[in-house]
Amino acid sequence: MLMSVYYKEQPEYLRQSVNSMMEQTVRTDDFVLVCDGPLTPELDAVVSQFLEDYPDIFQVVRLETNQGLGHALNIGLKHCKNELVARMDSDDISLPERCAMQLQKFEEDPELAVISGTIQEFEGSVDHVTAVKSLPQKHEEIYEYAKMRCPFNHPAVMYRKSAVLRAGGYPEIPQYEDYDLWVRMLMDGAKSYNFTETLCMMRVDSSLYGRRGGWSYFKKVAAFRTKMRKAHFCSFSQYLLGICGQGVVCLVPNKVRQVIYKCFLRR
Repeated sequence: MLMSVYYKEQPEYLRQSVNSMMEQTVRTDDFVLVCDGPLTPELDAVVSQFLEDYPDIFQVVRLETNQGLGHALNIGLKHCKNELVARMDSDDISLPERCAMQLQKFEEDPELAVISGTIQEFEGSVDHVTAVKSLPQKHEEIYEYAKMRCPFNHPAVMYRKSAVLRAGGYPEIPQYEDYDLWVRMLMDGAKSYNFTETLCMMRVDSSLYGRRGGWSYFKKVAAFRTKMRKAHFCSFSQYLLGICGQGVVCLVPNKVRQVIYKCFLRR
């Protein structure tokens, strides 16, 4: 298990997130938690409690300064003892059968390198589901889908450490760390699968849609899609459609963007 946390996280969210992994029907024997820079005393207290409760499972890696998610995950990945590594953010909640389902699928198909699945987005309580993000199931569909949209739900991913390292690990590209990695893994021949079942509950708030808008975010979109095109991962028409389509979503008012996400990019 690989997770990163930084000082802005809520202690209770971190506690719920970690507990959801420790209460899996198949529990991990290696939990790497990267503290991306100094934490608050309240967060440190939560981390210390887990170290005390699970001394043989938890590895806590502390970075002196906040380096960003991509850098933190690359550091953490080096400390992971197992070949199969589950990923989740420090405020999300995994369903109890998640790891068992993914491990069984890896056992059934040893050629698989990355597995994800459906996530449900919620606000406040897990009972308040606001959207469901499902993805293509089979590898061929996933590969084509990736040319236009992110092919895996990062909070629900389990992958082979060796495949991630072979593809070069996470780039230090804020908000595109995972998508960039998935494209390089797919181009490297990594075989993939997405469960249609929900594996993880993803916490969202009103600021989510604001972070995915504005000129600054659009510049990141354009830079990433240009990189995809230069790598010959997508066609020129897909490149233009991706930039234009996502550009519109970035530049409309936040309330309109929220409607687009919930009505057209989720279900």
